[in-house]
Amino acid sequence: MATVGGQAVLEGVMMRGPGHWAVAVRTPAGTIANVSRPIDSAMARHRVLRLPILRGVMALGESLAIGFRALAISANYAAQEEGDEAAAEEEPKEISRGALIFSFAVAIGFAVALFKVTPALITDWLPIKSTGWFVVVEGLIRVTIFVLYLSLISLLPDLRRVFQYHAAEHKAINAYEAGEPLEPEVVQRFSLIHPRCGTAFLLWVMVIAVFVFAFFGRPAWYWLIATRILLLPLIAGLAYELIRFAGKHQDNRVLMTVLAPGLWLQRLTTREPSLDQLEVSIRALREVLDLERDRDASLQRVEVMA
Repeated sequence: MATVGGQAVLEGVMMRGPGHWAVAVRTPAGTIANVSRPIDSAMARHRVLRLPILRGVMALGESLAIGFRALAISANYAAQEEGDEAAAEEEPKEISRGALIFSFAVAIGFAVALFKVTPALITDWLPIKSTGWFVVVEGLIRVTIFVLYLSLISLLPDLRRVFQYHAAEHKAINAYEAGEPLEPEVVQRFSLIHPRCGTAFLLWVMVIAVFVFAFFGRPAWYWLIATRILLLPLIAGLAYELIRFAGKHQDNRVLMTVLAPGLWLQRLTTREPSLDQLEVSIRALREVLDLERDRDASLQRVEVMA
């Protein structure tokens, strides 16, 4: 069974397999448009990039790039006017490399500034002498800012449908992993929570950061900021390994209990989807699964010929 992940986009869902990704979007006309692309992963070409921790950094970078591309496609479909059949049949243009790099820089810069640098500076201003307490308080401030941020954006009406599609993505993947038919009525019965969710990943990035930063004590403020930025790839790689392990051992009660806070947090970024939204999610998932089956069949033919 292929490992599949996904992401909610504007009025749709992006699903990703090992070799392909696909995005399905509900157009203003009410139809479902879908676009699929192959994944040219550097990890497939270079064995060293598949080593533990390093593969997490690479996977995160590739996921962000694919996510921005899928979001741009969905935005183009959402911008179409109802009744414009010519525009609906035309595949939207993808985001340019320059725009992709700029989007990357803005998103990463915002996240680092808000969730890494700000908590470190706030804690540095507090009258804390103990290095141990400094790291713990910084971690608590970081998690608090993160939870408050999610709580605030969850109140925005415009994001409600995105959160519904987020849940539709989880439900479809849960149904697929359970071996159930990919039909809206069946998929609706599944949980809107999934251990490999990005929300849980971000929470564990912040928790793991507490232990990593503990090795560096309380340096001067400029080194404090530098360590919070430069150690982010290592922390993200460790969090990736944890989430990856959890996804493969969902029947382990002890592990699921430890990871429970990350699962609870998903309640802020998911809402119960409608059957129409599940239909969109299923379309994206089926497209990816079909492409992965074709890919596997092609690889088998190549091996036989060799």
